Amino acid sequence: MLIYIIPFLKKRDKFFRLFILSYFHFRVSLLEIRNLKLTDSDSTPAQLSGSPRLSQSTISGMDQSASGNDCKNNFCIDKLIAARKSLKLSLEKSRTLGLALEKAGPRLEEINQRLPSLEAAVRPIRADKDALVAVGGHINRAVGPAAAVLKVFDAVHGLENSLLSDPRNDLPGYLSVLKRLEEALRFLGDNCGLAIQWLEDIIEYLEDNRVADGMYLSNLKTSLKGLRELQNDGERVHLDGGLLDAALDKLENEFRRLLTEHSVPLPMSSPSLGEQACIAPSPLPVTVIQKLQAILGRLIANNRLEKCITIYVEVRSSNVRASLKALDLDYLEISISEFNNVQSIEGYIEQWGKHLEFAVKHLFEADFKLCNDVFERIGLDVWMGCFAKIAAQAGILAFLQFGRTITESKKEPVKLLKLLDIFSSLNKLRLDFNRLFGGAACAEIQNLTRDLIKGVIDGAAEIFWEIFFQVELQRQSPPPQDGSIPRLVSFITDYCNELLGDNYRPILSQVLVIHQSWKQKKFQEMILVNEVLKIIKAVDLNLETWVKAYGDATLSCVFAMNCHWHLYKHLKGTKLGELMGDSWLKEHEQYKEYYSAIFLRESWGKLPSHLSREGLILFSGSRATARDLVKKRLKTFNEAFDEMFRKQSVWVIPERDLREKTCQLIVQTVLPVYRSYMQTYGPLVEKDASSSKYAKYTVQGLEQMLLSLFLPRRERYGSFKGRPTGSKIDNGVDLRRTASAVA
Repeated sequence: MLIYIIPFLKKRDKFFRLFILSYFHFRVSLLEIRNLKLTDSDSTPAQLSGSPRLSQSTISGMDQSASGNDCKNNFCIDKLIAARKSLKLSLEKSRTLGLALEKAGPRLEEINQRLPSLEAAVRPIRADKDALVAVGGHINRAVGPAAAVLKVFDAVHGLENSLLSDPRNDLPGYLSVLKRLEEALRFLGDNCGLAIQWLEDIIEYLEDNRVADGMYLSNLKTSLKGLRELQNDGERVHLDGGLLDAALDKLENEFRRLLTEHSVPLPMSSPSLGEQACIAPSPLPVTVIQKLQAILGRLIANNRLEKCITIYVEVRSSNVRASLKALDLDYLEISISEFNNVQSIEGYIEQWGKHLEFAVKHLFEADFKLCNDVFERIGLDVWMGCFAKIAAQAGILAFLQFGRTITESKKEPVKLLKLLDIFSSLNKLRLDFNRLFGGAACAEIQNLTRDLIKGVIDGAAEIFWEIFFQVELQRQSPPPQDGSIPRLVSFITDYCNELLGDNYRPILSQVLVIHQSWKQKKFQEMILVNEVLKIIKAVDLNLETWVKAYGDATLSCVFAMNCHWHLYKHLKGTKLGELMGDSWLKEHEQYKEYYSAIFLRESWGKLPSHLSREGLILFSGSRATARDLVKKRLKTFNEAFDEMFRKQSVWVIPERDLREKTCQLIVQTVLPVYRSYMQTYGPLVEKDASSSKYAKYTVQGLEQMLLSLFLPRRERYGSFKGRPTGSKIDNGVDLRRTASAVA
C-alpha cells in the first residue's frame, strides 16, 4: 500500500505527509503489542492485572506456571517493560501528532479546496495518446514567433536612454537610433498579429482535443482577445509605451531651436530705405539646412509634416515681422474713415511703395529661397504652401489692404498721381509677385492683388477722363475778384505737365491701355496726347469766358495778363509746352503784351493828362491865377490817383517778374510827368497854408506807392498742389462734375 501512496505523498503538503506517516507508525506499534499479548503465556497475574482483556482462568494458569519457572518469568517481565516503553513512546508521539494535526487543520482545509483543481489539471492525462504526442509540436510552433516578438520588445526598451537624451549633442546618432526604433516597431506591428494568430490556433487545438483544462483555456482566450484589440486600434503607444512619440517631440523641439537660433531679423540702417539698406539676409548655413532636412525626413516618416510646417511658418514669419517692425508700418492700419484727403497721407503712399519693394525683393525673396532649400525633397506644393503661409502671416496682406483702402477713398484730382504711384510700385514688382505668389497656395494674395490692381486702374482712368468735364464745369464759376490766376489754371497746367512727364506718362499710358482692353475698346496711340490737348483747349476757352465776365475793363486786362503770362512762362520748355507748340506759347506772350498795353492806356496812362500845363504862364500879374489853376489840377490828379490806387491795391499779379515790370511801366508813365510838374509848379502851392492838400505826395513817396501795387497775399494764394484742400479748387466750387462721376 505504501508503494502506491508515497508518490502521491510527494505532491502533498509537509503537514499532510507528517500526518500519514504518524498514522502508520501508530498502527505498527499497536500490531507489535497485539503480537506480544498472543505469544506471551508466561506473564504473571500481577503484571497483567491492569489489562481488562485477561480472564480469571488465565490468571490462575499463569500463577501456576510462574511458580514453576522463575527464569521464564523474568524474561517475560523484561519484554513487558520494553513493550510499555514502546507504548509510552508511541503515546507521546501520538500526542505530538495530535497537536500537529490541530495546527494543520486550516491547511488541510485549503488543500481540500485545491484538490478539485488539481484533479482537473490531472484529468487531461486521460486524453487521447496521439493528441498528447502532437501537442508538443503545436506548442513549439506557436511559442517561436511569440518569443521573437518578446525579444524585439526587449530591444525597444533598450533604446530608451538614447532616445530620451538631447538630440543636439549627436543628431546623426540620435536619428540612427530613432530609425532602429521605427524598424523594431514595424517588426512588432507586422509580427504581433502573427504571434497572436499562432497562439489562438494552439488554444483551439487544445480545446478541440481536450488536452488542457477549460478554465485555463478560457483565461488564455481572454488575454489573447485583449492583445488582438490593442493591435487593431492602431496605437503604437501600446508597443513602445510612448517612446517614439517622446523622441519625435524632441526632434520637433530641435527643429524649432535650429530655426530660431539662425533666423536673425534684418537690421534697418536707414528709415528711408536707401539702397545701402536693401541687403537680403544671409541664408541659413548649409549644415543647418542639412540638419533640418534630416529631421524632416524622420518626422515625415512618422506623419508629422504638418507640425513641422506649423513650426517653420511660426518661426520664419515671426522673423520677417521683426524685420518689418523697424519700418514703423502703423500707417498700414489706417482706415477710410481716418482719411481727410489723399494729400494727408501722401508721404505714407511714397513710403508704402519703398516698404513693399523692400519686403518683396529682400525679405520674402529670402524666405522663398529658404523654403525651397529646406522642403525641396518633399515637393513643390508643400514648400510653396509653406511660403504662402509665411507671407500671409508676416504682413503682405496688410500692404495690399492699404492699397485697397487708397482706391476706395474719396476720388480727388490729385489722387490720380497717387494711384499711378501705386500702380508703378506694383508694376515694378509684377515679375516678383508672379514668381513668389503665383502658386495655388497663394490664392488669397493673388485675389487681393488682383482686386488692388483693378481698383487702381479703374480709379485712375475714371479720374483722368473726368478732368475735361471738371474744367468745363469751372467755366460757369466767376473769375477771381482780384484778377489773380484761377487755381484751376495753375493746377491743370502743373497737373498735365506731370502726367506728360517721364515719370507718369508711360504709367498712365499703360493704365489706359489696360482699361480700354477691359472694355474691349481699341486703344488709340495718341489718346493720352489728344485728351491733354482737349483739356488745355478747354482751359483756354475758360480764360476767354472769364475775361469777358469782369465789369471793370482794366481788371479784366490784369486777369488776362496774369493768365497768359502764366501759361507762357510755366509751360515754356516743359513737356506740355512742347506738346502745345511754340506758336501757341508765342500767342500767349503776345496776348500778355496786348493786355498790358491796354491796361496802362486805360488806367495809369490817363493820369498825366490831369497835370496839363495849358494856361499856366508865369508872370507876376497872373501868379495868383496860376496858383489856383495848379491847385485845381493837382487836386484832380490826387483824386484820380487815390481812386485808382485804392482800387488796384487789392488786385494781384502773382508772378514777380510780371508784377515788377508792370509797376515799372506805371512808374515810367506817371512819375516823370509828376516830377516835372512839381518841379515847375510846386513852389506856387508849397508856400500856401493849405499846400498839403495839393502837394500831397512827394516824388519818392509816389514811386514807393506805385511799386507796392499788386503784391499777393501769401495766405490766400499758392500752388494748388501744396495747399491743404479737398476737391474744391476755386471759390468754393466743387471740381467734381457730379457726385456719381467721381465717388
